[in-house]
Amino acid sequence: MTTTNTAARAAVHPVDQYPGHAKALLLGFQHVLAAYAGAVAVPLFVGWALVDAGRMQPSDIPHLIAADLFVAGLATIVQSVGIWRFGVRLPLIQGCTFSAAIPMVTIGSQYGVPAIYGSVIASGIFMMLFAPLFASLLRLFPPLVTGTVLLIIGTTLMPVAADWVGGGAEIKGTDDYGTPQNLAVAFGVLALILVIERWGPPWLSRIAVLVGMLTGLIACIPLGMVDWSTTADSPLFGLTTPFYFGLPEFVFAAVFAMCIVSLVTMVEATGDVLAIGEITDVDIDDRRIADTLRADGAATVVGGIFNTFQYTAFAQNIGVLSITGVRSRWVTAVAGGMLVILGLIPKTAALVAAIPAPVLGGAGIALFGMVAASGVRTLSKVKFTESNVIVVGVPLGLALLPAVAPDLFTQLPPWAQTFMASGICIGSVAAILLNLAFNTGNRAPHSVEPTAHDTFRGGINSHDKDHDGWGDVPSER
Repeated sequence: MTTTNTAARAAVHPVDQYPGHAKALLLGFQHVLAAYAGAVAVPLFVGWALVDAGRMQPSDIPHLIAADLFVAGLATIVQSVGIWRFGVRLPLIQGCTFSAAIPMVTIGSQYGVPAIYGSVIASGIFMMLFAPLFASLLRLFPPLVTGTVLLIIGTTLMPVAADWVGGGAEIKGTDDYGTPQNLAVAFGVLALILVIERWGPPWLSRIAVLVGMLTGLIACIPLGMVDWSTTADSPLFGLTTPFYFGLPEFVFAAVFAMCIVSLVTMVEATGDVLAIGEITDVDIDDRRIADTLRADGAATVVGGIFNTFQYTAFAQNIGVLSITGVRSRWVTAVAGGMLVILGLIPKTAALVAAIPAPVLGGAGIALFGMVAASGVRTLSKVKFTESNVIVVGVPLGLALLPAVAPDLFTQLPPWAQTFMASGICIGSVAAILLNLAFNTGNRAPHSVEPTAHDTFRGGINSHDKDHDGWGDVPSER
């Protein structure tokens, strides 16, 4: 009987295996910790910007955070488990995208908060309707492009990790930023994660990030780096109220702007899903992409109803997949359930929020670095002709511009800032266009003439044909 059960489990793909209740809870909590800072970043940014504009009150911001966590949890469960044609059924954590932050602040400042949620709901409907057509463009994402996008995601997230290491972006420019204590905590957490990965037993290495972050939190308590005031003042239980700011208003200019943002978000989500497919050894076809984007759109509609924003996959959790090797979608489904609970229990959410930024920074270096390394691994399968060097190098350079010079594009109109302020968006679009320019027509590789179906049938994990930027690549596994 035992042999039969073992064989049955081995026949199930790791993505579909359930690790057991205890492991699922531990590994899911690890994903929550990795995602939490990013999950609250957008509501904090938009909320305080609208407070400054006189459109919100400071007391409204906790509602934004709770609503964001609640909807992010629901969206994560749908993406991980799948409901009909909604959800990719892969280990994926959902959260608000920063791509929409600036346009939403502009819309709220000009037309009022209800106009934000009208445009968010409309953009979600647009994403659901447009998902199948967008997914048919999967041929635009061969290994050359996918590897470049992965590399871009990892490198452009490093400024976020750097700010966490220094103590948080909110104290940047003050004497509290980058103190020896902050640096010691961050690099101590990073060192502990690496030690566990190198010398720890297999069961412990799977939760290396969780152990590192919890140890860092405990170490920060006697140092006076943990602020418990928010936790003490938070209510124990609170329901997320639909249409908290009133019924949505559908302003044409706002709806149009957010639909444009949706296209950017869909490019970002496609790159993230292809990256997850590479890490989990799952073939990504156009149906999976469509199911992903359809679920993103549905989550965005629900987000508009519950007073939150556009949703997409969280890149930092791709790093968790890489560094732990845990590929079960049931783990992220459990993490989604935890996010829902955090959204309903503000005191618990505040407890997680008490983790000091340097602790997040130490973990972030490992997580984001693993995402970039996954891109390098994918690119190692590509034949680096002179053309392909350009296809990788130029998008990477463009993507780093907003990372190294955040104020570079502030003089552009808001709609242009939406695109140019996101290194992931700039780099992804540039990689697609340059690959089309250098690897099609008379510049296309002549060693193979793949059809779109043959070349991209298996996404980025296909197992035959050649190593150029346009054809399939052999698997490493």
